[in-house]
Amino acid sequence: MLIFNQLSESFKFAVHALKNNGLRTFLSLLGITIGIFAIIFIYSVVDSFEKNIRSSVNQLGDNVLYIQKWPFGGGGDFKWWKYLNRPEPIPEDAEKLSKRSKKAEHIVFVFATKATASFRNNKAENIDLLGGTYGYAQVWNFTLAEGRYFTESESKSGKPYCIIGADVAQALFPNKSPLGERIKVKGRKLNVIGVFGKTGKSLVGQNYDEMVHVPSAFLQKILNPKNTQGNAVMAKAKEGVSLDELKDEIRGHMRALHRLKPKIEDDFSLNEISMLSQSLDSLFTALGLAGTFIGSFSILVGGFGIANIMFVSVKERTTEIGIQKALGAKSRFILIQFLTESIILCAIGGVLGLGLVFVLTYVIAQALDFEIFLSVSNALLGIGLSVTIGIISGFIPAYIGSKMQPVVAIQSRQ
Repeated sequence: MLIFNQLSESFKFAVHALKNNGLRTFLSLLGITIGIFAIIFIYSVVDSFEKNIRSSVNQLGDNVLYIQKWPFGGGGDFKWWKYLNRPEPIPEDAEKLSKRSKKAEHIVFVFATKATASFRNNKAENIDLLGGTYGYAQVWNFTLAEGRYFTESESKSGKPYCIIGADVAQALFPNKSPLGERIKVKGRKLNVIGVFGKTGKSLVGQNYDEMVHVPSAFLQKILNPKNTQGNAVMAKAKEGVSLDELKDEIRGHMRALHRLKPKIEDDFSLNEISMLSQSLDSLFTALGLAGTFIGSFSILVGGFGIANIMFVSVKERTTEIGIQKALGAKSRFILIQFLTESIILCAIGGVLGLGLVFVLTYVIAQALDFEIFLSVSNALLGIGLSVTIGIISGFIPAYIGSKMQPVVAIQSRQ
């Protein structure tokens, strides 16, 4: 009870001192607010990018192998000339791998091109026209808002059926369901049998909202896969089969299909999501360190500002401290009184900084259609930092004030 009373009295003294020194309080709050805002906003942006990118990457599947011309990655040391003359994967690769592989549950071929879709006077331009063999629905993660996927017979025969993205559906059929309607793409008419659920554009490239998906056999009637770029064969491992086991098997089959001699390098790339994940781990670690470095400077400036203000506060109230001690106030009471003032200052500054982060992230999310959020962990981190800064910045001035002799303090003049 005694400790509670001391804390209560210290809180009242601190609030009274803050009210009576409005300008000084404002300047102190400004420094700590900017500091907390800087570091928590950077952390929020990094966390939001990480969440969005990892969500996009997870759509690719963590047990799927991608047989492609180009490897995942890039950067300054990327030896692009080694891969330039490699052949693009073709449907025959997927067909032969399906017959030979014992460790893959599904093997599909996909390729795409840009196109314009139209229905009567409505158009959706620059959409992705994606062709995929049967099994694509089991390999790639997506949802359908309406309709169904292709049957195996529809896929193999190349029926003129399609599944369209949410943005394509809105552009072509703004006031009704597109199911059963016929759209025109590349001069061909397609029956709409499904609509992808709205996902928004991911940070790794795929965008179902602006896609028209057709059977690969149908798209091959329009385009020759040998003349397109970005083709891929996707192999999903069977349950209980590791990706390394699948990779070893697929590499052997692909080398045999391409008739590569033992000493000749692969003329294909076996890509997996772990490659992207490792790159992402390094990227987000670097971003986190950069955010900590930048934010620490802001926090340091705010901390020095609080410490300076507390030294001034102790000096201005030296006579008051002497009177309190003469009336029986313990050194501990004086120490807690000034520490409480410092903590309250920093806590208010932290809350204001978090408020600015919340407002700015909301504005950015609305303006850029990109989800940036202030997480609970970052909010708690901001409050924790504020309190810690208050304790560290206020301790020495509070300690000096608590050790003053009553007679000497009373006789001092400001």
